[in-house]
Amino acid sequence: MTQAGDTPKIELRGVKKRFGPKVVLDGIDLVLERGHSMVVIGGSGTGKSVMIKCVLGILKPDEGKIFVDGQEVTRLHGRAREAVLRKFGMLFQGSALFDSLLVWENVAFGLIQGRGVARRRARDIAVEKLAKVGLGSEVAMLAPSELSGGMQKRVGLARAIAADPEIIFFDEPTTGLDPIMADVINDLIVSTVKDLGVTTLSITHDMASARKISSRIAMLYKGKIIWNGPTEEIDTSGNPYVDQFIHGRAEGPIKMEVRS
Repeated sequence: MTQAGDTPKIELRGVKKRFGPKVVLDGIDLVLERGHSMVVIGGSGTGKSVMIKCVLGILKPDEGKIFVDGQEVTRLHGRAREAVLRKFGMLFQGSALFDSLLVWENVAFGLIQGRGVARRRARDIAVEKLAKVGLGSEVAMLAPSELSGGMQKRVGLARAIAADPEIIFFDEPTTGLDPIMADVINDLIVSTVKDLGVTTLSITHDMASARKISSRIAMLYKGKIIWNGPTEEIDTSGNPYVDQFIHGRAEGPIKMEVRS
């Protein structure tokens, strides 16, 4: 847990992002303390993915600042940006494996392409990381198309931890999985995060997943963080928007646009 006076692992201050007339992020303020697992919830299209892309530098905020370990990163380029990105691992929505590569090559992709690790050494690391997510060495030589959805998600997690990151982003980690396999993946995320001692930021609208993998939950709505607190306090937030979302109610302050 974070000690008093520690620098936050990630901090967003007044981050804004728009695409043409559409305001996606409207002054995001968010602090992720070292060693915590934060989940940002919110409906589809509320800007969760845009927020993560801003942290990674894939998108540049229109306004505001983003800090990683106290370093302002929104204007970094070249080697300075690469050094910050080395701190991150990511489990992509849908796993995003390369069909043309074997499983071990997928896991080791960042090691080989980004860090120049020799293929034999990279394969050994890939097999080691696959073991950490419950997959045997025989899986390493398979193609992604030979794997079930749950196994693909495990491979995606192995790739996320391949370079021993300090921070892991989980983008909708249980999307497309049945409830039982989703729970298996949630358990795997919890155990992996605990074993590695990493800081995590996840985005999801799956409340079962959010409750299980987080120590804190924040809700993003209309470009702003409207609630942020410990996971165990989500049911007593006193926020009608949060209450409607976590219980999946059609009636409430959040109005869905339905075209007839």
